[in-house]
Amino acid sequence: QVQLVESGGGLVQAGSSLRISCVGSGETFSDYAMGWFRQPPGQEREFVAAITRVGRRTSYSGPVKGRFTISRDNAKRTVYLQMNSLKADDTGVYYCAARGPTVTGAYYTQESEYSVWGQGTQVTVSS
Repeated sequence: QVQLVESGGGLVQAGSSLRISCVGSGETFSDYAMGWFRQPPGQEREFVAAITRVGRRTSYSGPVKGRFTISRDNAKRTVYLQMNSLKADDTGVYYCAARGPTVTGAYYTQESEYSVWGQGTQVTVSS
């Protein structure tokens, strides 16, 4: 299986932007559909964004749609989450997840559909 390591989290002010990254090692990264999830303080982990294995299709949760962009660079074995117009409600630990290996062009929005998880990166948005 692929192994995942997130980076790029930090403390930012409301209204600012931040890009977090997730690098995959091990098996062929382009064989995996990828997703980002987050866990706000004291809450359950929730879906944020997903991307198909070659990046042609994406999906977003309602609260982040229009502000966040998921993308991937398979040559660099990396998936990104560009976060703009950040709000205090975006605070949480952000996890990337992988599902595969797969040959389909699907994306996945449910936590249970992913088998590999990174350790998470903390994003804190001050208001």
